[in-house]
Amino acid sequence: MDAFVDALLADVEDQLEAFAVEEVPTLYVGGGTPSLLGAARAGRLLAGLGALLPRRPAECTVEANPESADEDFLRVCRDGGVNRISLGVQSFHAASRRAVRRVGHDSSLEERLALVSRYYPLAFSADLIAALPFQTGAVLRRDIERLLAFDPCHVSLYSLTVEPGTPLAGRAVLPAADEADALWLAGRDALETAGFEQYEVSNFALPGRECVHNIRYWRMENWLGAGPAASGTLIDDRSGTGTRRAYPPDLDVYLAASRPAVQTAARAGELDRTALIKESLLMGFRYRNGPDRDLFRRRFSRSIEECIPQTIARWEKRGFFRQAPTGLAPSRRGLLFLDAFLRDAFAELG
Repeated sequence: MDAFVDALLADVEDQLEAFAVEEVPTLYVGGGTPSLLGAARAGRLLAGLGALLPRRPAECTVEANPESADEDFLRVCRDGGVNRISLGVQSFHAASRRAVRRVGHDSSLEERLALVSRYYPLAFSADLIAALPFQTGAVLRRDIERLLAFDPCHVSLYSLTVEPGTPLAGRAVLPAADEADALWLAGRDALETAGFEQYEVSNFALPGRECVHNIRYWRMENWLGAGPAASGTLIDDRSGTGTRRAYPPDLDVYLAASRPAVQTAARAGELDRTALIKESLLMGFRYRNGPDRDLFRRRFSRSIEECIPQTIARWEKRGFFRQAPTGLAPSRRGLLFLDAFLRDAFAELG
């Protein structure tokens, strides 16, 4: 773990220099479980990042599992400039937690949530999952009630997806597809009733407390990624093309890489114009405000309406869109049919 922190800081330093980064608006330490580093290593990582970055990011998030987010870790995060914590709660329901191999029980989970709420009042996010084994609508609504008692400002509600070859595949008894959809919708309605706004397919926030870092992804702005399995994307607005650098999900390869790791370990791939248009639509229409109209035209010298006129005309009749200051945006109902809309859009693009 010490070697990992060293390698990560060296990687960030090299990328900031290689790509002449002048500003880092947001920082997200996650995509894994940073709380497993423990307080001392997390403190060293945060201090190192603080020394490397041009200035403190406006939003700094650290992911954590409740069972490893102890008071020392939270204190280090707060003192290290972290102003947002994201917790993987998933569920309080004991049978559901056991079925997906989540450690800890509901009482310890509530103890950690109380601790996080004390260190980050109205400044933490939590993940919940719908369509877990042994989950009913009443169970999910109770999970939401218990979570909201600790005043999170943001909740991500995901539907469980089981991939082939994983421990759950073929072993867990899961709700049928229609029941799974009904469970997620029940969770959405409960969050909205509590004052949370759905601002992305799976993300809900109190007004003004959206995750700015994730919005950068959905707007297809530039980002850098460091660490095993991380990826970064840099876009050339003049040509409407981009470059993506992705690290293999292999810690040994990452630790053995010579500097700069982004050149020696990461795989670089070019995003041509069509690929970048598709990604811009894929990410942009996940977001409540839709793709950024001005940014899209600046990059591609065409409007969204000019790229997919037939798809827009067809789905406008189905109520997929709503009026938004940024241009085309999905309606609340439209978000439920995003995959079908995107299939049509991609077919039209070719």
